Amino acid sequence: MTFAIKVENLCKQYGDQQAVKGISFTVEQGTLFAFLGENGAGKSTTIEILCTLLKKSSGQVTINGFTLDASNDNADIRKSIGVVFQQSLLDERLTVRENILHRGKTYGLSKTQLTDNYQFVSTYLHLEDIEEKKYGTLSGGQKRRADIARALIHRPSILFLDEPTTGLDPQTRQFVWQAIKQLQLETNMTVFLTTHYMEEAAVAHQVTVLKQGKIVAQGTPDALKTKYAYDSMALVFQNAQEGVKFLEENAISYTEKQGIYTIRLTSTLQALPLLKKAEPLITSFEVIKGSMDDVFLHIMAEEEVA
Repeated sequence: MTFAIKVENLCKQYGDQQAVKGISFTVEQGTLFAFLGENGAGKSTTIEILCTLLKKSSGQVTINGFTLDASNDNADIRKSIGVVFQQSLLDERLTVRENILHRGKTYGLSKTQLTDNYQFVSTYLHLEDIEEKKYGTLSGGQKRRADIARALIHRPSILFLDEPTTGLDPQTRQFVWQAIKQLQLETNMTVFLTTHYMEEAAVAHQVTVLKQGKIVAQGTPDALKTKYAYDSMALVFQNAQEGVKFLEENAISYTEKQGIYTIRLTSTLQALPLLKKAEPLITSFEVIKGSMDDVFLHIMAEEEVA
């Protein structure tokens, strides 16, 4: 197993405040890694350290085989990563094409490399319709496509995405996300993602959850769902009184809201015998799978209680 990123006991201190508190994790090469946490959890601080923009206080960080070293400029790391932050780095007065080619030149790419790489990013992010438009005239979704293209122009092996679809409409979010997933799958690029959209985290290979500078959960989405979420079944009865009687006689715990009775399941298959018993009494039902939203909310609530 080859790790694109390896972090050991990473700490970041600001005076008396410790923003990152000895976290350790690894990111396997060619995978999609989701880094989750509430605002102020330490996500952005960690990413800025990994991207060489902020000096760590202590700990060991290895990116693409290169050790992060506060005593030098870490040029080898910078050449091997691409970064898309929430705030754009592009010039609003230049066209999309001019912006991206200018960024490519800063990496010392030859004319042939620059041409080939531009075609690569243009194909994946469908820049044909916006490449001659000035960046400042673009919509939010168009700007995000250009921002990602800028981060990819030197063909990095790791792409850092800090909430790349925040503020975009659903259709644009879907397009941007599909482009990212296609890129990751077809080029074996490692993608390090932070997001507030749990459905995006649900397709990651690995998820790490941060709270108040500490890692509070790690694992695959399926493993985290198994541990922190649960399936449920929602029932609508023909007669509410008979329905409640049925639930109580069978010692089934439930919650009720607007005539919908929700039962927590230990597994999806548990719904089958319950439905067979309840069938004469119900008008409709729905089995609801546990989600990454449930996982995140459970972890945050659990940590609050702790």
